[in-house]
Amino acid sequence: MAGTILVLNGPNLNLLGVREPDIYGRDTLDDIRQRCVAQGRKHGLDVDFRQSNSEASLIDWLHEARGTKLGVVINPAGYSFHSIALLDALKMFDGPKIEVHITNIHKREPMYQKSLMSHGVTGVIAGLGATGYVLAIDALAEFARADKA
Repeated sequence: MAGTILVLNGPNLNLLGVREPDIYGRDTLDDIRQRCVAQGRKHGLDVDFRQSNSEASLIDWLHEARGTKLGVVINPAGYSFHSIALLDALKMFDGPKIEVHITNIHKREPMYQKSLMSHGVTGVIAGLGATGYVLAIDALAEFARADKA
């Protein structure tokens, strides 16, 4: 199988490993990137891994992914709970989309419990730490295999 999965990371995730490690763990974003690239290779897929603190960049990257990427893994971080614009961009991507949250947002404070992005994705993985990204890549690879069958 050939193709590329886009992995998008929202604001403040560039500080993983040092930002509230008791909540978000000690894995850095580069640790997660390396795990995603390795998992993609196991499936014969490339991984385009990006992070931005800018909502506009995330939206632009989703627009660019239309028709060129097999699927999207997105950790929208703080944009999860208020960005209608990012939700709309997700909805415009026709392939499978997996929303990932390092923490279990459903066990967190009320302001973190309802992700708007969930309305525009195929599935959600929450509370499994960095492993959630790897599982999301597995899921997208499975969708791609089923699509080709």
